[in-house]
Amino acid sequence: MPSDLDLVTFGQRLRHLRRTRGMTLSDLGERVGRAPSQLSLLENGKREPKLSLLTSLSQALGVSVEELLSRQPPSRRAQLEIAVEEAQRDPVYQSLNLPHLKVGKRVPNDVLEHIVGLYDELKRRSVKPTATPEEARRANADLRRQMRERGNYFEHIEKAAQDTLDAVGYSSGALSQGQILSMVTHYGFTLRYVQDLPRSVRSVTDTRNRRLYLKRESLGMHSPRTILLQTLGHFVLGHGQPRDFADFLRQRVEANYFAAAVLIPESSAVPYLQQAKKARDLSVEDLRDVFSVSYEMAAHRFTNLANRHLGLVCHFIRNDETGIIYKAYENDGLVFPTDDTGAIEGQRMCRYWSGRQVFASPDRFSIYYQYTDKPNGTHFCVAHVDPSREKNFAITLGVPYKDSRWFRGRETTNRTQSDCPTGECCVRPPAELAARWEGQVWPSARAHSHVLSALPSGTFPGVDETDVYTFLERHAEE
Repeated sequence: MPSDLDLVTFGQRLRHLRRTRGMTLSDLGERVGRAPSQLSLLENGKREPKLSLLTSLSQALGVSVEELLSRQPPSRRAQLEIAVEEAQRDPVYQSLNLPHLKVGKRVPNDVLEHIVGLYDELKRRSVKPTATPEEARRANADLRRQMRERGNYFEHIEKAAQDTLDAVGYSSGALSQGQILSMVTHYGFTLRYVQDLPRSVRSVTDTRNRRLYLKRESLGMHSPRTILLQTLGHFVLGHGQPRDFADFLRQRVEANYFAAAVLIPESSAVPYLQQAKKARDLSVEDLRDVFSVSYEMAAHRFTNLANRHLGLVCHFIRNDETGIIYKAYENDGLVFPTDDTGAIEGQRMCRYWSGRQVFASPDRFSIYYQYTDKPNGTHFCVAHVDPSREKNFAITLGVPYKDSRWFRGRETTNRTQSDCPTGECCVRPPAELAARWEGQVWPSARAHSHVLSALPSGTFPGVDETDVYTFLERHAEE
């Protein structure tokens, strides 16, 4: 039996096929050798059919097993009945303490439409407004702690990625566009490229018609194929609608991990990295080039595999030119600047760290190597500016000094000293400058209004659901 069989939809299809052929439960029962009560349990979604019974039912009804198991409701009426049944199973609905409604043949379609509409509005109003900035930062800090505890390695996602790769016959090297499209087909979706995708989304998935909608453009560091695999990852990993911001954040991280694990497969990347370590020539840029991904993805993927397969601890940072940290991870003891909630994101890193020094290097778009002496030890770091249409970001991968011997660029003479975040090496200006200018300047700060406001509400933070639903209506009949 398929592991993802929807018993309610199956039951609706069985009832629909039986009735359209003018059969009673007794008629069908005689043909397949089962009691009417047993078939009734199947039609009501309360029992899973065995393979032998499926074969008998398909023969008796004159359809293939595949059609009998289709996940599409057989009619609008059946779709409404399924929606009402699923609504009544929802804890939000059950909290109303209403008696269970059994939908019989005499209940008109417009009544079911009303019930489903009321439930959808009840569900929408019950969605907790997504986190305040403080709650969001705490959720992010907690997720980062979980990542650190497991060395940023997620075995179940690695397995899901490998199963997906096996399904399309992947063997080695960079993944082809044809193999990516085969993955979409393997999971029962079709891909549509459109120009009118809502601005608030990276992709839209029509789960009713099993369609993935994307736009042929990169968003920041994300290429169309990365966005496609991230979207597919949500379904491969069995994600449901996020319960809260922490769940939304976890799902996003897992989907991103899945995309990276598919584009830089563990089975191919690990032997390559192990050989590079043996040659004392580890480099993020080579990993990028071999698998045709962005520098950021290659660096982040390195953190997934380094501890488990190379015996290395490391850190990763993504920051802008002013030093504001957008993304960070460490399991090598590096002390990041944090706020009271323990959040790193939004904090400004030391001006002497490589992620800021790279912007001042003679060629900011070349690989930059640096040793940084810090209060808890010296780190060897490799930084690179990934150019973007919106803003340039520096990507840093760093390791403790003792592990620099495995990396290309270890002979660099670039070296700085930082007392951050516990000292004041760059928090306060140099005494000479302060003496000359303190009290003589009135800077007008750039407003960061997002720091003061709550994050957007809704099941999927920041997504304009009206735009998405309007978009789907526009494409539904294609």
